[in-house]
Amino acid sequence: MKYLFYTLVGLCMFISCKENNEKTAEQEKDDQKRPNIVFIISDDHAYQAISAYGGRLAEVAPTPNIDRIAEEGMLFERCLVTNSICGPSRAAILTGKYSHLNGFIDNTIGSKFNFDQQTFGELLQQAGYKTGVLGKLHLGDTPSKGFDYIDILPGQGSYYNPTFINEQGQYELEGYTTEIITEKAITWMDSVKSEEQPFMLFLGHKSPHRPWQPGPNELGMYENVEIPEPETLFDDYSGGREVAGMNYMSISESMKMGPDLKITDQPQNGFTEEQQQMWDSIYGPINEKYNREKPTGDALTRFKYQRYMRDYLASVAGVDKGVGHVLDYLKKAGLDENTIVIYTSDQGFYLGEHGWFDKRWMYKESLRTPLLVKWPGKIKPGSVNTDLVSNIDFAETFLDIAQTEIPGDMQGKSLVPILEGETPEDWRNEHYYHYYEHPSEHDVRRHYGITTDRYKLIHFYYDLDKWELYDLKNDPNEMNNIYDDPQYADVQEKLHQDLEHLRAKYKDNDSLNQKFIEEYHEKVKDNPLIEYWKIEPEERERLFQEYLKSRDK
Repeated sequence: MKYLFYTLVGLCMFISCKENNEKTAEQEKDDQKRPNIVFIISDDHAYQAISAYGGRLAEVAPTPNIDRIAEEGMLFERCLVTNSICGPSRAAILTGKYSHLNGFIDNTIGSKFNFDQQTFGELLQQAGYKTGVLGKLHLGDTPSKGFDYIDILPGQGSYYNPTFINEQGQYELEGYTTEIITEKAITWMDSVKSEEQPFMLFLGHKSPHRPWQPGPNELGMYENVEIPEPETLFDDYSGGREVAGMNYMSISESMKMGPDLKITDQPQNGFTEEQQQMWDSIYGPINEKYNREKPTGDALTRFKYQRYMRDYLASVAGVDKGVGHVLDYLKKAGLDENTIVIYTSDQGFYLGEHGWFDKRWMYKESLRTPLLVKWPGKIKPGSVNTDLVSNIDFAETFLDIAQTEIPGDMQGKSLVPILEGETPEDWRNEHYYHYYEHPSEHDVRRHYGITTDRYKLIHFYYDLDKWELYDLKNDPNEMNNIYDDPQYADVQEKLHQDLEHLRAKYKDNDSLNQKFIEEYHEKVKDNPLIEYWKIEPEERERLFQEYLKSRDK
């Protein structure tokens, strides 16, 4: 009996301990609630224009609020894109797949993303997240699934008095778009915040996309500031880089005096009378000074550069203020400790480097995009990461954060281990890139290539067959093409092999290249407006109106 008594007592204690352990595990699960995700993506925001990255603009044009994310989280030094242009970048982010698989390869007129395909939005919904997409999406269509809240700009959108599209249709608002989008973001987050259900917000800013119209609170803020020039502003494309000279995106020749630089006596489209008066109070004296001085040659290029950068950086300042408002709201609402905040851009951008504006190339400034992530309790504040990461990693990262399954057909990798300070041993040491939009207004040629820690190999194809090779350590500005240099013969051979390996890995090939080229020519036959830069203004306007009517049917 005594033995039986002790046996029963022991059994009861075992059961009790087991129950307590189970409760503890359950309690731990409750304590580790899945975080909210706020993903902020600007348009054409160069890493060079974020002061956390340092560089020539850090002191003259600081971004204190975006920098807060880096101070409290992690800054990525080498986040690269798969296709450096607006819509295709967003398509890669939504799907975790390269352009040739998600089907959205360029921004040509009429291109539409197929929202029937799998995106991280619907997968997060299935995992129990409330999802929203707000602001600029620029994918030619409105999401048909994947988001509980949809409130986006049509196409490029406008800086002032924007039109939005939601599930009820189109509507217009008066005000500055960056500020409106920020207010909408805070309103939506406040309406869905919950202890039971996490949310994910895709917050897309139009700014600082061309034509760089600063907001009413930022107008003229850099007019008395001399913006430092990049050392390659007057690049002559020597050094075996003749392809780099085949473009129409130079500040000296391609930047338009009226639409881009505001040297015009014409009013801004869509402005209210009050907005125009405020605008004229800043740009009127600038126009008068230009008309007096009439700079030419290098002096004109320098004038254009200063005008471009002052407007661009003022537009960035509006975004930075918006980021600050979002961060402040999260803290005030008690959401900051369990909300991941991610800031990025759709790709990099040229701020005068090589004499350019815009993006597209596989060269450093457009290939590399900013990425800053804040995750309290997970990321060590002030961390800096130098791994090769990609925008096709974002979707997998969101799903990993949501503790849900990552589909095997996605082509990126979750950044969660890196965010937690542990880079996986099998992490990539090479990155594949492919750009398609040619012919185009900017005339950047089709190309693909591979970049590693040290080298970059690029192949320009379609209407030419040129290769470029760069030693990124000895030539960080990519000024000297060393392809076919005997000293780099072994490096060149290995990069060719590695490039073909990557193309096979990501299911890209020359047959697909030819398919997309043929499809492009067929699209132009059906809609000549795709090559709008070739058409006279009156005819272009007529075709554009016809296109709008056909689209609305």
